[in-house]
Amino acid sequence: FRINSQGTVQPRTKTVLSAEVSGSIVSISPKFVAGGVFKKYESLLRIDPTNYQAAVDRTKALVAQRQIEYDGAKKLRSQGYRAESEYASAAAALASANADLVNAQRNLERTYIRLPYEGIVMSKEADIGQFVNPGTRLGVTFATDVAEVRLPLTDKDLAFVNLPVASEIASGNKVDGVDVVLKATQKGEPARWSARIVRSEGVVDEKSRVTYAVAEVADPYRLHSEGTPLPIGTFVSAEISGSDAFDVIRIPRSALRGADQVIVVNDENRIEIRNVNVVRTDTKYAYINGGVVAGEMITTTSIESPSTGMSVRTADSIAAEQQASDDQLASSGERD
Repeated sequence: FRINSQGTVQPRTKTVLSAEVSGSIVSISPKFVAGGVFKKYESLLRIDPTNYQAAVDRTKALVAQRQIEYDGAKKLRSQGYRAESEYASAAAALASANADLVNAQRNLERTYIRLPYEGIVMSKEADIGQFVNPGTRLGVTFATDVAEVRLPLTDKDLAFVNLPVASEIASGNKVDGVDVVLKATQKGEPARWSARIVRSEGVVDEKSRVTYAVAEVADPYRLHSEGTPLPIGTFVSAEISGSDAFDVIRIPRSALRGADQVIVVNDENRIEIRNVNVVRTDTKYAYINGGVVAGEMITTTSIESPSTGMSVRTADSIAAEQQASDDQLASSGERD
């Protein structure tokens, strides 16, 4: 079966950038604009590092001083001239100075705003010269390695889609997923992308009563591959590869009468109303088993007040009658 769904392309990884230290923004990358593409760990902007560099220099000097004091206390202790408590105090002072140095170096590094992924700037919310405090919002970015599409599936759909099991995902084992073809129009032309369902959201929506499966698309912006880019925000239709079905007959959906009946035309051109088991329906077809066998003729046109045994004329019988009439006319013309 092919299960149809739809959804909007979303980033798998999205980041709200915030300052971690205070200061004025002294430089901004040309790529820090909406739509700008940046590399992994590339600096997007810099907060004034002057005070933080000075703090690193001070703590380095303090570490050097504490190291000398510690080495002296250690030597004197080994010679029996210093008490154990004095040595322990020197060791603690050195450890504290080293911790202060680590913190100062970390704050200096925090003056750079960079990310551990290749991505695109979604919005820019700070500019050069602006003074920021810890927590000040600077912008929004997202990673371009993988995009996601949430695909709603009804309970009937779930019977034919082998979604990854939560226990398999939790175990860390590789999940094969389910193949999906995404479709949309790009620049007036139809486009297709391959995707895979890697998980479900694990809950049923209380309002719509659907379960959302999540499909992933690798390299949606085609930064490292060929093909049509799939921008974030694109609305796509999805064709999901469902499970195989056996002993099922596909008929036009218009052939269904009510919910579970079809009209069969027998060899005598008389109709039989039969109940069938409808396994699944989509926009064009119904998939049934039971009630009919392959090769039997069913009607796809509406018959007013049908009843079992009613005589009907099929397209084949009409064509045969027309051919017989034509043959008769031709024969009469030859005799004349």
